[in-house]
Amino acid sequence: MAADGVIAETDRVILRPWRLAEADRFFDMHRRMEVARWIDGRPMADRAEAEPVIQRMLDRLAVDPRFGCWAVAEGASRAPAGSVLLEPLPDGAGEIEIGWHLHPDRWGRGLATEAARALLTRGFAFELEEIWAVTHPDNQRSARVCQKLGMRLLGTTHRWYHEPSLMFWIGARADQQPTLRPDHPALV
Repeated sequence: MAADGVIAETDRVILRPWRLAEADRFFDMHRRMEVARWIDGRPMADRAEAEPVIQRMLDRLAVDPRFGCWAVAEGASRAPAGSVLLEPLPDGAGEIEIGWHLHPDRWGRGLATEAARALLTRGFAFELEEIWAVTHPDNQRSARVCQKLGMRLLGTTHRWYHEPSLMFWIGARADQQPTLRPDHPALV
């Protein structure tokens, strides 16, 4: 990891920790229902909520820099377009999830795919054998990102979250198979 916390860089994006000074942008993204509905359904109500969340993310990265949530900064402006994450799934047995959420003013530009691809590469460099993505069944944008990343839709599951989710998977090797099965397999 670079001194400024950069963990990956592509032609258009830089993955680095969020900064407390970026709390306004973080809040502006998380106050929007069109973003919050795919995360936990609760938009932030006050900017004062942003700094403690960013601080918790920074604290987690300090404990284990392999896993956490990073800013997706656009290369030209260096301004955060959103976040990308690689972290253990809740109530799992060590399964690792990749995820993303971008500010709506940056949707449709391929930034989530580019950032997630860089994070997948990083995850596999840390010798992860497989990585999961779990999306809301109605979140077509995230499902398309998963497909562009080469992730395989396995079906739906209730395994990690209380509501049904689409279960996407990618392995480190082309010849491997997922270690888990969905509750309801996808129709092929």
